Amino acid sequence: MLNLGFVSAILADYDLNSVLKFASEHQFKCVELMCWPSENADARRYAGVTHIDVDNLHVDQIHNLTRLYKVSISGLGYYPNPLDPNPEQAEFYREHIKKIIRAAARLGVPVVNTFIGRNPSLSITDNLKLYAEHWPAIVKVAEECNVKIGIENCPMWFTDDEWPGGKNLATTPAIWDRMFEIIPSRALGLNYDPSHLIWQMMDEVKPIYDYRDRLHHIHLKDVKLYRDKLNRVGIMANPLEYHSPKLPGLGDVRWRDFFAALTDVRYRGPVCIEVEDKAYESQPQDVKTAILTARNYLSQFLVL
Repeated sequence: MLNLGFVSAILADYDLNSVLKFASEHQFKCVELMCWPSENADARRYAGVTHIDVDNLHVDQIHNLTRLYKVSISGLGYYPNPLDPNPEQAEFYREHIKKIIRAAARLGVPVVNTFIGRNPSLSITDNLKLYAEHWPAIVKVAEECNVKIGIENCPMWFTDDEWPGGKNLATTPAIWDRMFEIIPSRALGLNYDPSHLIWQMMDEVKPIYDYRDRLHHIHLKDVKLYRDKLNRVGIMANPLEYHSPKLPGLGDVRWRDFFAALTDVRYRGPVCIEVEDKAYESQPQDVKTAILTARNYLSQFLVL
């Protein structure tokens, strides 16, 4: 029913063979593979990782590896800011997303995961205008290639340069509704991550019911909200001042209710662990421990 995988960005030092081998040895059914370009990569944490180079795509080689290790590719991932204030940069990002969509079609991968992007200095209304201007062309490529686009709902507000609006428009159900009204294509949906609703003081389970037909991919990440810190700095502060990403089971996501909702709506597809817990980054071995610790916790909700 649910295929457990992980997001490959955390294994930045591994090549594709090593990522798939690790997945196979540890009972994972799939992996979301990162596809950042070799040039113009983002320097932020977890970005700039390339496990599939879509500019030099070796389809047969990749298929041979997935068959060898019996691990599928849940989606291809690339998370830039396609509505960047720098128009040349934004255009580069959008064109690379199109390249990844075409690569996904050649590989038989069903989903490409990314961000809508945002100009942090503009209002939601003005960013929706940018979205209406630039995203239809991307979705058209997805439709032509019979590939779905999963938009992750991370606000991308973690550093001061992302203030005040963050670098991803697709943060709340109200905005998703507007996005889907502007572009009604069923090719466009969510790569849903419950953790991003927690620190926005929102219900992380209800969207599963409300957007059951738009769930193209699922990220499994937890988050800890530190109420004492929030009481000092308030919700207008940089979000990392009062919350921290955690491994599933170590934060505030209601995982029992979350998986109950996925089964209620008959979701069938990938659920991929996304490791961004700084407590597991002191040593190289910590990263593997993080992935396996998350797997062990989540195994109570699905069959490995």
